[in-house]
Amino acid sequence: MRIIRTCLAVFLVLGSLSIPGLAQAQAPLEKRIALVIGNSAYQTGPLPTPANDAGLIAQTLQAAGFDVVGARDLDQDSLRHTFRDFLDKATASGPDTVVFVYLAGYGLQYEGENYFAGVDAKMTRVTDVPVEAIRVSDFTKSLAALQNKGTIMVLDAARTNPFVRSDQPLAGGLAIVDPDPNVLIGFNAAPGTVAPPETGPYGAYAHALAEMIRVGGLGLDDVFDRTRLRVSDATKGGELPWNASKFRTPFLFFDKGPDAPAQQVSALQGGAMRAKAIRDFDARDAYLAALDRDTLRGYEDFLAAYPSDPMARRVRAIVAARREAITWRQTWVADTPEAYWSYLRRYPHGPHGWDARRRLDHFEAALEPPASFTVIAYDVPPPPETEIIYVDRPVLYFDDPEFDFAPPPPPPVIFLPPPPPDFIVLAPPPAPVDLYVLPVPAFVPVAEWVRPARDIAPPENNVIFNNIHNTVINNTTTIVQEPAAAPSPGLSTGAKVAGAAVAVGAAAAALHVALPPSVQKKAAVMPNQNPVAPAKPAAPGPVPAAIKPQDSHSLPGTNGSRLPLVNGKPALQNPAPVQTPAPQAVTKTPGKANAAVVKPPLPGHALPAAPSSAAPLAPGKAAVSTGRNKAGKNALPAAVNRQPTIAAQARHKAAPNPQPRTIPPAVAKLNASPRPRDQAAPRPPVQRAQPQNQARVNAQVNRPSSPVPQAHTPVQVQPRRQVEVRPPAGRPQPHVPQKPGMKKECGGQDQPACPK
Repeated sequence: MRIIRTCLAVFLVLGSLSIPGLAQAQAPLEKRIALVIGNSAYQTGPLPTPANDAGLIAQTLQAAGFDVVGARDLDQDSLRHTFRDFLDKATASGPDTVVFVYLAGYGLQYEGENYFAGVDAKMTRVTDVPVEAIRVSDFTKSLAALQNKGTIMVLDAARTNPFVRSDQPLAGGLAIVDPDPNVLIGFNAAPGTVAPPETGPYGAYAHALAEMIRVGGLGLDDVFDRTRLRVSDATKGGELPWNASKFRTPFLFFDKGPDAPAQQVSALQGGAMRAKAIRDFDARDAYLAALDRDTLRGYEDFLAAYPSDPMARRVRAIVAARREAITWRQTWVADTPEAYWSYLRRYPHGPHGWDARRRLDHFEAALEPPASFTVIAYDVPPPPETEIIYVDRPVLYFDDPEFDFAPPPPPPVIFLPPPPPDFIVLAPPPAPVDLYVLPVPAFVPVAEWVRPARDIAPPENNVIFNNIHNTVINNTTTIVQEPAAAPSPGLSTGAKVAGAAVAVGAAAAALHVALPPSVQKKAAVMPNQNPVAPAKPAAPGPVPAAIKPQDSHSLPGTNGSRLPLVNGKPALQNPAPVQTPAPQAVTKTPGKANAAVVKPPLPGHALPAAPSSAAPLAPGKAAVSTGRNKAGKNALPAAVNRQPTIAAQARHKAAPNPQPRTIPPAVAKLNASPRPRDQAAPRPPVQRAQPQNQARVNAQVNRPSSPVPQAHTPVQVQPRRQVEVRPPAGRPQPHVPQKPGMKKECGGQDQPACPK
């Protein structure tokens, strides 16, 4: 029994050691997918940074192990199809998936809902908003219903929109929302406020968010808290981001390796600082502590402790905007006439005053409340008189010179470490050359101690993820990354070069963010051009003599004239040899995909004859490259690939055979001898039958159709034959009056009597 008990104890110990390992081995890997949209080319006026911002965020998410799809400059229809494609992808990805969505462009709020505008949006009336834009909550609720590991929704869209310029304006910025379970929502500017105009190449919010995502070991809430502090510091308080989270799952974009440098402020000290009362800080650190917490109570505690500090006016504006946004959110959720009367009593000229009046009109209720009604209970007290001046307008800027806000102090290390030196100033990305494709910025390697997050499923063919510590340069021809394996020694030099080119091309394609399926289909049927930066027409200038059109020596059949007909076929009379210029070679400069260099043809290396000669260029026109073919080589100019025109086909048929023909001696002797047929008059031209529609037109105008004058061919008119017409036998011939000098045919001697 003792031996049995000992064996049983050994089995239990081994089982306790193996089961956790087995459970860890069978734990599913976390999948990461992302959708990134950057709309810049709006019809109402382009924005300088959203497309670049989307490219920067997409590249950063690729480095963090996300399978990213994205596009730029989508219209409303393309946005709807893109959202549907991504929902299908998120559904197929399964429950162990973290979803990240980033939308940059114009956002606006209407009656408590946030909308994202496509580049084709045209909204002149407030009622156009739900028709011309996409409601964001429809998308977020569909993602939350998938029950995945979590969803991160970022709206970099709080800008002064150019829509609805009427006497009933929309409220500025974005509406405050309550996220769904396991969802984080982030705005580039606080609810009810807008960000100042950006000058580029990147917006302050996208730049700061990309920086904080790249920090190893930083939690999700800390990423957005530090982003808020960095944006406030970069814009001197003019832009203040906001986020709300119900994210339950612990999440790290990047992990931290054991060789990470020691933190200047430990996690224990940071926790103590966040729990410290605002009044226990000095005025400078109290403001930064309130900004780090970003709660209404934290800002009110600052005003209570330092009401006369230079930062008090800015904090009072933050409190006014947050209080009004919360009041409107609760009013919209109640959605009753009593609720809208309650809002108008607090804010008679507030940002959402017209929204409240429109909802009262919807309920067919009076704008003026009755003498007594039930005022709803809000979670925030009514605003004091010192706050009304900040919200008594549709749009609030935190850098409004009317209020003369004091710039906030730079955050100390205790709240925010300084940025990495190589991430302070980012070079602008190259202009994208393909339709809808996001710009690809130069990748900045992450720190050596930063590691990819553990237990994630890395996406396939992700060059950025596989080289987070290396420099990846994309100039359409060269990629610098880890050395590739040596080619097989059995291959020829040409095969080795071709294999290296294929590898480089595949890596370059992997650097670009994949387009959503519906956008890929749309791009395939549209011309490959850049809608953001269209090519400027070439300035008028002299045309090279080799391709200058010869107007004074145009051939018959050109310029719309008809060819002369001989025996019913077009022919030329003494045609002169036509000097057809060889097609011009179009080459591309590496790194400048939009630039086309036109080179003259090399002597002695003319191209084979094409079906039709290249059409001469008009004065002042420049040759335009038609893109690349499927093989990746430069395509010939459009004039060479174009089908021959009717005039070119006529010239091709009428041109003499360039090869000499061998005539037998007997046939040559026969041709040299005169023949009776050669002495006869030339045959009259064959009269071809008129088309039925042409005959009908000639009959309507009651005149024969006029022959078209033919160039370079004399028309020989044949004399008409005199045909004697006799009446049928048995009928009396009509009397023909005799003219003087004519021989009489009747009434004479031996002649019949003339008929009377």
